[in-house]
Amino acid sequence: MVRANVNSPFRKAPATHAAHAGSKRPSATRLRLTVLTAAAMAAVAISATAPSHAGEVEVLHWWTSGGEARAAQALRDMITAQGDTWKDYAVAGGGGDNALTALKTRVVSGQPPTAAQIKGPQIQEWGAEGVLANIDAIAADGNWNAVLPPAIASIMKYQGHYVAAPINVHRVNWLWVNPAMLAQAGATVPTTMASFFEAADKLKAAGMLPLAHGGDPMQDATLFESVALGVGGVDFYRKAFIELDAATLSGPTMVAVFEAMQRIKGYIDKGSPGRDWNLGTVMVMNGKAAMQFMGDWAKGEFTAAGKVAGTDYLCVPAPGTAGAFTYNIDSLAMFTQSSPQARVSQAHLATAVMSPEFQTVFNLNKGSIPARIDVALDRFDACAQQSSADLRAASSAQTLIPSFSHKMAMSPAVEGGIVDVVSRFMHSSLSPKAAAAQLAAAVKAS
Repeated sequence: MVRANVNSPFRKAPATHAAHAGSKRPSATRLRLTVLTAAAMAAVAISATAPSHAGEVEVLHWWTSGGEARAAQALRDMITAQGDTWKDYAVAGGGGDNALTALKTRVVSGQPPTAAQIKGPQIQEWGAEGVLANIDAIAADGNWNAVLPPAIASIMKYQGHYVAAPINVHRVNWLWVNPAMLAQAGATVPTTMASFFEAADKLKAAGMLPLAHGGDPMQDATLFESVALGVGGVDFYRKAFIELDAATLSGPTMVAVFEAMQRIKGYIDKGSPGRDWNLGTVMVMNGKAAMQFMGDWAKGEFTAAGKVAGTDYLCVPAPGTAGAFTYNIDSLAMFTQSSPQARVSQAHLATAVMSPEFQTVFNLNKGSIPARIDVALDRFDACAQQSSADLRAASSAQTLIPSFSHKMAMSPAVEGGIVDVVSRFMHSSLSPKAAAAQLAAAVKAS
């Protein structure tokens, strides 16, 4: 029987939410061929040194949209190239909540997958349950301590031992922009919240939809997180969403954040409820909406469609957040396997995930940047190169902060309480002052 603790992943989750250039435009066909060729070359590179005794690996994940699915396929290709059988366990929807519910069922029944997509504090919670495998030997062989930033390495460990392999680093505080629409409306790319409202008003006056958004808890929280950072700054963000300071959660700055959110609601169309995030990205891509607040997994959708960063679309820090970097790290946590054969296959998987070849191919598809600091970025576009530079700058300036809306900053219970309040505010007439009070109360009760 799996035991439960106060922060156990087996606790009941909150009801609604607990959580990826150039001047000449490449054709979509050419882009797909480039990615497929890169994946094939990487698969050959790994299979050339792959250990024997191949078996089956089962990976539970929620990479199901276009760019995400292509990224997952790259890993599958590498695993099968080295002789292992890939058993896909993809669970769509809920920003990962549905997948984590399925994972709990599997672990409780004594049938854990080889690995599962788990992030942030939840790695520690699963480690405390005693169900994660120690992969220190694999990490030592791959010299992970030398090629991973210390902050990322620490997230992958439980009580000093590696139990997970990082795949990438996402930046959450991005704004995606259709430059042609802004130009047509006589608007400029916003850099502050004030200039965002100015641009949105001009777009609205010109009969254009300023903001693509989907009314689900994950998207509401992602928008709220970037607005909170833009309105309040890094110190405010830390006190509110990392330290969970009650006075900050209910204070005047938080009320101002909800006031900004209230104004933003006026720039969202009535078809928003239930819209998937990637469909919002397509709206920006096709000129149906001018901007979208979303993490850099949105870039995977632009890339898959053959769009060029800096020409067809712009990636800029969310208004008011240029000096900060909210991170979201995808990782595969390795679950304890009973048979020696399953452990060998698991070692193959962990080794493949951390190979420079895979980290390049996966992140070219996903829109993120490699977790390894030694991977060359010459094949990555301007958005990824800016993201990498901003990550290093934010790390030096101590403005590198975990994304609470994507499971990196707090327990699922606290996160769920916050997201419930945000989503309720977005879909009701709740006042900003009342929302701030409810936010503090939800955190206290979690």
